[in-house]
Amino acid sequence: MSKARGAPRRVLAVWCPDWSPDVPDAGPEARAFEQVVAAVAEFCPRVEVVRPGICAIGAGGPARYFGGEEALARKITDAVAALGIVCRAGVADGLFAAQLAARAPPRDPAGASAGTGTPGVIVTPGVIVTPGATPAFLAPYPVSVLGVPVLADLLPRLGIRTLGDFARLPVADAANRFGVPGARAHRLARGLDPRPLTPRQPSADLSVHIDFDPPAGQAEPVVFAAKALAGRMQAGLAARGLACVRVQVQATCADGRDITRLWRHDGLLSALAVAERVRWQLDSWRASQDAGRSDAGRSDPERSGPGKRDPGEASPAGGIIRLRLVPDQLVRDEGRQLGLWGDAVISDRVARAATRVQAMLGHEAVMRPVLAGGRDPAEQVTLVPFGDSRAPLLPAGRPWPGRIPAPAPATVYPVPLAARVTDDAGDAVTVTGRAEASAPPARLSAGGGPWLTVTAWAGPWPVSERWWAAASARRRARFQLVTGDGNAWLAAVQDGRWLIEASYDLTVDATASC
Repeated sequence: MSKARGAPRRVLAVWCPDWSPDVPDAGPEARAFEQVVAAVAEFCPRVEVVRPGICAIGAGGPARYFGGEEALARKITDAVAALGIVCRAGVADGLFAAQLAARAPPRDPAGASAGTGTPGVIVTPGVIVTPGATPAFLAPYPVSVLGVPVLADLLPRLGIRTLGDFARLPVADAANRFGVPGARAHRLARGLDPRPLTPRQPSADLSVHIDFDPPAGQAEPVVFAAKALAGRMQAGLAARGLACVRVQVQATCADGRDITRLWRHDGLLSALAVAERVRWQLDSWRASQDAGRSDAGRSDPERSGPGKRDPGEASPAGGIIRLRLVPDQLVRDEGRQLGLWGDAVISDRVARAATRVQAMLGHEAVMRPVLAGGRDPAEQVTLVPFGDSRAPLLPAGRPWPGRIPAPAPATVYPVPLAARVTDDAGDAVTVTGRAEASAPPARLSAGGGPWLTVTAWAGPWPVSERWWAAASARRRARFQLVTGDGNAWLAAVQDGRWLIEASYDLTVDATASC
């Protein structure tokens, strides 16, 4: 039976709860998720990696081959479970609905759902939404699942709280009121693909490639070349009014093998995003190669015989001789909003310079700061390799009781300095269990340095952390101290010892602010 023109594409999404949305979107996570992608690729070679933790395949052909969508979902979840990884599979019309189906709450044997209770839904190790029932399945979900922060805040204030409410708005009104993001979100709420896609292949070959002679055995030169290659690909697409949301990365190894992977992006794939995904792919191959070598050292020699699959099969053996990028899914280029003062141009220059340095010195040779949460000044900035979209382990937007208010210290010591603080009589200043200082601080010696007169001070401010875990629990009392040499210090008393955590740069009379 041929598919009706314009009918939504059936998609099977695989979701592993071990990779939450807050898990860093970086190389180590991609390497760990590669074994899941390899297991899914046994059922359909064209696997789209949405992000570490979620991948998807077109369900039409594989479902017919393996006996239906329910049978396909069970076979895939069983294959991933054999790796010791928990996963759920969801099938629906379109990628967005399939991801929600995979993450839908489990249902009891009687069919009662902890979530929607929508007709046309089959319960498996995930959820299968029958064709045509996707809008009804999506209707009870809150608008926050659309992933558009502006709409998640605005729509409920307008009385639009669910996808069903949003889908009932006229298409023209949604586009006029909420712009391009609103029109895209409205399509998702109605169970349609984010954009109208053109299934036919372009008449011109828009792929780009680069050859390496001698073969590249390290990832850095390949990633550096991938960014320039992606720029060439985007230039060719832009000349035709097109943009790419899914790209196929194909590497040809020196032994003649071709290893490919499909990568999808929620927005448009920039040159830096393509280079980042090439790095993830190379890192995963290297990890599989290392795993194959270690298994070979421990395994029986018969496992290496004919017909046995080598665990290091998907590895760039002998180096990479060709890298090829194929724009696999094209959409109309709707334009981009550039910075008013040209900051996009400056950012692109910085990105090119940083990528070039990484190609010469290694991926972690260029780091960038990312604001994070936490109570300690050292926890509030996380350094990540340039190009990695890694989220901090401690989110910055949450309340952190006991955190020092602004302004932030200018210098944070990776290892706190041992200090001594005394009163006018020369006795050590202590802090009681009720957070009361034994005497006003009068003199300070930081890191074994000379004694300095304390001209102003504030505190103590008690901080109790992880009281529920005896091994990692700690209590501290913080002080801000200003000394006669013009320096200001963030000090803490912990277990009867004084520590200097950070120092401030004073630009005003500090005694007036303490």
